[in-house]
Amino acid sequence: MISRLQGKLLSRNVTCVEIETSGGVVYEVEVPLTVLQRLPSPGGSVELRTLQVVTESSVALYGFSHGHERLLFQRLLTATGVGAKLALAMMSTYSAERLARALVEKDSTALQQVSGIGKKKAEKIALDLADKVADLVIVTPVVDGVAGGAQEAVQALVTLGYSFSVADAAVRAILEDGVPDSTEELVRRALSAT
Repeated sequence: MISRLQGKLLSRNVTCVEIETSGGVVYEVEVPLTVLQRLPSPGGSVELRTLQVVTESSVALYGFSHGHERLLFQRLLTATGVGAKLALAMMSTYSAERLARALVEKDSTALQQVSGIGKKKAEKIALDLADKVADLVIVTPVVDGVAGGAQEAVQALVTLGYSFSVADAAVRAILEDGVPDSTEELVRRALSAT
């Protein structure tokens, strides 16, 4: 399985990019618009986390800037009625964090903004995936070596009895003022704010 590609970006269009590796092999990789927007101009160096999807009629390689985006894509594929094309459309409409939040909150209105998803399908997808993507709602930036603290803080607050949406909102509010020195400090501040 091809899990990562690194090389020179040869071309890019709305649905896919071509990457030439140092060995001279050129790969065509389908990417969501949210990833395409962050890629350099052709000729620039690029590294993508990839997922190869094999079906009866095709073999395709999908690329993402970060591991959590690839993980969300994999989890989207586990939902009934969600294939690679629809998962790609979902990730083109929203950032990975926003899409995960819409699924966790069962926000069918947000999911209906994706081309090809109606009300019933949005509700079914949210029901299938809400519990599976909760850990992907917040991706903490790495600051002073502290990473993953926001996710741990949200989980701690949920364990203490807060709903996911309240815990998520409290942690996000604290993070707007900067990342605390530790997860414990983040939880303490979130508790005093709620």
